[in-house]
Amino acid sequence: MSAKNDLCIHVSEAKSEHENGQVSLKKDCDFDYSQRGQWLRAAVLGATDGLVSVASLMMGVGAVKHDVRAMILTGFAGLVAGACSMAIGEFVSVHSQRDVEVAQMKRDERISGTNDQESEKEALPNPIHAAAASAFAFMLGAMMPLLAAAFIVDHKVRLGVVVATVSLGLVVFGWVGAFLGRTPIMKSCLRVLVGGWMAMAITFALTRWIGSTGL
Repeated sequence: MSAKNDLCIHVSEAKSEHENGQVSLKKDCDFDYSQRGQWLRAAVLGATDGLVSVASLMMGVGAVKHDVRAMILTGFAGLVAGACSMAIGEFVSVHSQRDVEVAQMKRDERISGTNDQESEKEALPNPIHAAAASAFAFMLGAMMPLLAAAFIVDHKVRLGVVVATVSLGLVVFGWVGAFLGRTPIMKSCLRVLVGGWMAMAITFALTRWIGSTGL
């Protein structure tokens, strides 16, 4: 009798674990990760752009000048200008997309004769949220190379630290974007890392070449 009771308990626990696993899997499958697309795109794009553009500016200045002050001032100007540009661009872009979708909703309402705009408007992208996320993410990314270079006197070491910091930041941003969007992590990290390296290398090489020609 004891053996039978033990067997029943074991089957019940296994069944419970199986059912819990099915519920968890169902919830994960039912969640629409595309809903994260708008703000995720703005945040990841802003952080990556801030990191790469400001670091590339600093590398370009560092190609012709060894003064740390010049690099920091250039990077800070790039941070402010880039954050404002990203916020304005994202706001205008998302607002235009929202206007198009609202206009389409009104046309659909006239055709169908129903009025369910309020529920549909809640699913529309928010331009203010997108602009804020993009600007904040840009500043977050841009601060990394600035802080990395601020306290290093040796010019070559400073450039190396900036490249290393940017590489680490790109991998982290690529991983975060892939994790939140449930996309392949390795592909995402490699894509942003190679792109960042190319941007810094091209900026450094062209600026150094132009500086050597005396233009």
